[in-house]
Amino acid sequence: MSGIIQLTDLKKSYALASSEITVLNGLNLSVEDKERVAIIGPSGSGKTTLLLILTGLETPSDGSISIAGQSLQGMSGDDRADLRREHIGIVFQSFHLIPSLTARENVALPIEIAGLPNSRKRAMDMLDKVGLAQRHDHYPAQLSGGEQQRVAIARALVHGPKLIVADEPTGNLDERTGEFIMQLLFDLNRDSGTTLLLVTHDTELANRCDRTLRLHDGNLHTHPQGSQSAVEG
Repeated sequence: MSGIIQLTDLKKSYALASSEITVLNGLNLSVEDKERVAIIGPSGSGKTTLLLILTGLETPSDGSISIAGQSLQGMSGDDRADLRREHIGIVFQSFHLIPSLTARENVALPIEIAGLPNSRKRAMDMLDKVGLAQRHDHYPAQLSGGEQQRVAIARALVHGPKLIVADEPTGNLDERTGEFIMQLLFDLNRDSGTTLLLVTHDTELANRCDRTLRLHDGNLHTHPQGSQSAVEG
């Protein structure tokens, strides 16, 4: 088994009243190291559910998951949290910053929880990479939306993950700021040699990835690169 992500025959269903809704239906996905992959699809197709499952934040109904060579089957919640801390950086559409912590403290939090050394210096170095070193002592409420997203990206990357997972990271940003954020993610992918998995409604953004997959009827399908067809919101 190769690649940083291996999903095999993945299924996810939810019980709803007297019926059952199937969101993912025998889905397979293989992503290689340093690859950039976009996942598109209409709202309600299961894109966010898929990301939650492959990051260990939710469990599948059936199927197998391997991230960075580690199987998630049988892992405890603590083990999955350790896997995220070691290998995965997650960037959400909502920034999920802690309001009572400064930018530096928000960024340093993951490595402090992991008990890693030099948390302050590592946080400052990462804030510098995203162009916010001068705002390190500001609280989230004192930052613009684009600045908050940059802090969130710095927090996601401060522990040196092999995999970056981004769920609509520009969805709450204006076009200019969103373009800056996406260029930042691609630059960090190139410079750090990380793997980048994006969920997006933006076909222009998806076309910048190595390949695009469309989630429809519970399965992933190859979407032609360069296609300008609309991606349903």
